[in-house]
Amino acid sequence: MRLSGKTAIVTGAASGIGAGIARRFVAEGARVLIADVNLVAATALARELGAAATPVGVDVADRDSVAALAAAANAALGEIDILVNNAGIGHVPQALEDLAEDEFERVFAVNARSIYLTARAFVPAMKARRRGTILNIASTAGVSPRPRLTWYNASKGWVITATRSMAVELAPFGIRVNAINPVASETPLLATFMGSDTPQTRERFLASIPLGRFATPEDMANTATFLCSDEAGMITGVALEVDGGRCI
Repeated sequence: MRLSGKTAIVTGAASGIGAGIARRFVAEGARVLIADVNLVAATALARELGAAATPVGVDVADRDSVAALAAAANAALGEIDILVNNAGIGHVPQALEDLAEDEFERVFAVNARSIYLTARAFVPAMKARRRGTILNIASTAGVSPRPRLTWYNASKGWVITATRSMAVELAPFGIRVNAINPVASETPLLATFMGSDTPQTRERFLASIPLGRFATPEDMANTATFLCSDEAGMITGVALEVDGGRCI
């Protein structure tokens, strides 16, 4: 029960890594807002998790939608202790000059602009209380970029730099900000990153991970729970690789 009495928002929480984090947070005693663009899936997960979970529909790239999320969070949970910026998208591997402009803008809107918007929505109250924890889900792509994913790599590099800068600026207010850099995980985005999900592409990708397996939502949930708990009270500005050794 390391998060007993805590309140948390997890974006992109209806599936994949976000769902893993939400499940673990509830198991550790937190009350959690399951925030996702797919309200049907968010509602189903909240029903599974019980009274400690509340579903909310949100487009994290839209200012008005994030403002509505803040209002819903205040009504459902009151003060917010933990904000997990997990929502993210990728793009199919392709030459950097071939990615359509609207797709480029959507990648940066969901992966980068969303963190700006949630910061505007939730940081002022955290500053006033002089406490809070923010966790951004970045990627090993921001540390060890792969070819043909240039703009996704760049968006996650932005997340890592933003995390470190937020940590320095918000430390005097008692707010910790960290990031997790997952390696490719068994989530709906896996096929997007690899281009196709075949035994051959899996074998090639797994060859780059020394521990020899993809990450799981549970791996990320374990790390997120620690970084958002009081046990990590002296840790801020960290972008932690959870990658089976891929970035070595």
